[in-house]
Amino acid sequence: MTIYDLHCHSTASDGLLSPRDLVLRASEKGVEVLALTDHDELSGQAEAGEAAAESGLRLINGVEISVTWGNVTLHIVGLNVDPLDPVLLHGLTRNRGGRTERARRIGEELARMGIAGAFEGASALAENKELISRTHFARFLIERGIARNMKSVFKKFLIKGKPGYVSHEWASLEDAVNWIHAAGGVAVLAHPGRYQIGSEKMRLLLSEFKHLGGVGIEVVTGSHTPDQVPVYADLAVEFDLMASIGSDFHAPGEGGRELGRLTALPERCRPIWQAWN
Repeated sequence: MTIYDLHCHSTASDGLLSPRDLVLRASEKGVEVLALTDHDELSGQAEAGEAAAESGLRLINGVEISVTWGNVTLHIVGLNVDPLDPVLLHGLTRNRGGRTERARRIGEELARMGIAGAFEGASALAENKELISRTHFARFLIERGIARNMKSVFKKFLIKGKPGYVSHEWASLEDAVNWIHAAGGVAVLAHPGRYQIGSEKMRLLLSEFKHLGGVGIEVVTGSHTPDQVPVYADLAVEFDLMASIGSDFHAPGEGGRELGRLTALPERCRPIWQAWN
């Protein structure tokens, strides 16, 4: 059975491995089809493509777009996109434009708690200075000994309702789906189990996503528990969405997610790769 991993990150956004090293690690772990899906960024695709050609791994060009839906931040993955498409590139540039300002505001909030230099520390950890993310702040806080690990730092500082959280208006759901379509790709709702919105609102989201042209939902991801997999498999069937699979890998040993180390999709699901194979 082919091993797919259709969600991961490199130093082009908030991963710790270069696109080349990420692809080589995926190949070493047995991944045969990999999608590089950096946050609001496509600059790593060319380097990843060269490494994929060397290793024999098949690379799917991808991206993870930050979206504001109501008062909730969502992530929409675009798979099999044209990384040179002008509509998608323009949209991603627009989405990245607010990241630096948000990062400064996070630094200010943490400074009010007595944690000085957080913006500068997070910035130093970000290879792409246009993409200073909460992950970079989390790594800074861990390095400073303020938090033990990723899970604890997000829980204490960087999620809604906690000091250090800063709201931001990202792309609309419609815009994200349209940008992906313009680039010839398919739109997938990323890690739905992370959104604390309840079953009724989740169904409303999936209905709207499907109406706008969304094609898939991540059923097996690095952040889904075994109990969540059948829940989102059932929703995929209910809303006639294809099922995707991805580790959401960022770095070795970070968050317990390794490339390609995922359970198989439930048999009742239609795999997302049928959309382009």
